[in-house]
Amino acid sequence: MSFTLFGQVIPEVPVLTGLVILLLLAVIVLVINNRGRRSEEDMLRAEDAEQSMAALLRAQAEMQGRLATMAEVFGSRQAEFNHSINQRLDGMSQRVTATIGEQTRSTHENLRRLQERLAVIDAAQTNIQSLAKDVVGLQAILSNKQTRGAFGQARMETIIADGLPMGAYAFQPTLSNGSRPDCTVRMPNGTPPLVIDAKFPLEAWNAIRKAAAASPEQGKLAAQQFRRDLEVHIRDVAEKYLLQGETQDTAFLFVPSESIFAEIHENFEAIVQKAQRSRIVIVSPSLLMLSIQVIQAVLKDQRMREQAHVIQGEVAHLMDDLSRLDERVRKLQGHFALAQKDIDMIVTSADKLARRGERIEALEFEAGSEPARAIAEDRPKPIDNRTGQLKLRVVDED
Repeated sequence: MSFTLFGQVIPEVPVLTGLVILLLLAVIVLVINNRGRRSEEDMLRAEDAEQSMAALLRAQAEMQGRLATMAEVFGSRQAEFNHSINQRLDGMSQRVTATIGEQTRSTHENLRRLQERLAVIDAAQTNIQSLAKDVVGLQAILSNKQTRGAFGQARMETIIADGLPMGAYAFQPTLSNGSRPDCTVRMPNGTPPLVIDAKFPLEAWNAIRKAAAASPEQGKLAAQQFRRDLEVHIRDVAEKYLLQGETQDTAFLFVPSESIFAEIHENFEAIVQKAQRSRIVIVSPSLLMLSIQVIQAVLKDQRMREQAHVIQGEVAHLMDDLSRLDERVRKLQGHFALAQKDIDMIVTSADKLARRGERIEALEFEAGSEPARAIAEDRPKPIDNRTGQLKLRVVDED
């Protein structure tokens, strides 16, 4: 027995074999059915996958479009941002450049001023160095008694020579007792001269300064020594230079320092009083200058009184000259008055001549003014011309 399966003829087999074949066919049919189902599911899945892929592609396309748009927006924003940053950087660089320039100019100006101040400081330092040298020299001068006396003498002589004329003073003159004061000043009215001494004991004063810096006890001892030395010097000046009828009853003791003068009057009042009792006046440079100015004024007044008769004579001659000048001025004034009168008369005659010339130039007609008629009556009658209108005067040429 045979049968056909899927278009193929299957030969006849035994029954068992047929059953087996049927079973195989059934299994094959089931497998084929399962494969068909699976293929359908796979197709459905493939369609779903294709749809999902299409959706993904569309989303990707949209995403790419959005990304392109965002890239364009970001690009434009980036360009604007870069432009703004460049502008700000340019402005900042310009401001920084201007600021640096100003700072540079300010620095140069400050350096210039600093150099000027340094130059001034250098000049001041040079002056200070020269002053230090002078101070050292002054210290060397004051360390020696003879040179110190010469220093006080020189300062006193400078003040005297600046304040008084030549002949009104004398340096180192010799008195009748053989002593030689530092200076004598001539007084007015033939009175004796004034004596000025410049030998102040500065060594004792310097000893006070050194002792006061060391200890108070040494300062007291040095002050006592200075008091004794100054008392001795005042007594010597009074005995040597105060001579009756030859010098003034008062003498000047010159102190070449204002500070020492102030210290003496503040801390050594007893010495000042003793000097006054001895008719010795302690003077500083300023007081000596003031005294010299007073003496100069007195001497000037004396010279004016001595020349008073000469001045009176000159004034009398001046009055005589003034009287003659007044007389001559008055005569000149009279001459001017006469000349003015003559000038007025000349002006009057000139005015008359000018008026007569104007009338002659105008050739006055018959219908003229009254003064013209009066003048015409006194003169010869005019001759009629051909027109009978214009009348001319006949002038006799004798």
